[in-house]
Amino acid sequence: MSFAVSDAVSVALHSALNGLSLRQQVIADDIANVDTPHFRARTVDFESALRKAIGDGSLAEGATRGVAATTLPTDTPVGMNGNNVDLRKESMAAIQTQFQYQMLGRAVSDRHALITTAVHG
Repeated sequence: MSFAVSDAVSVALHSALNGLSLRQQVIADDIANVDTPHFRARTVDFESALRKAIGDGSLAEGATRGVAATTLPTDTPVGMNGNNVDLRKESMAAIQTQFQYQMLGRAVSDRHALITTAVHG
């Protein structure tokens, strides 16, 4: 049985999963371009907007839109070929993002189970 819940917690979890998914895509793109001359690595930030939205109550009950993630160039120093991808940094970010995604996936699953139990008893 599938159902949609659009309370603030669900919207926050959905926004975080979307932000992490975008971060995984950007990291993969950065790693794929590690040897591309003049390529600039990027980073994704959604935590600031999510923190602000939670703090000011804009994720109130009934909200269906989450927060937007922003993609920004990194400030990693540029190498001789104009590329600034740091493979070690990107690899660590990929691992961290994967762990965060797994934890949020578990939170969504646990929340769904809790709601199902509340509805069905």
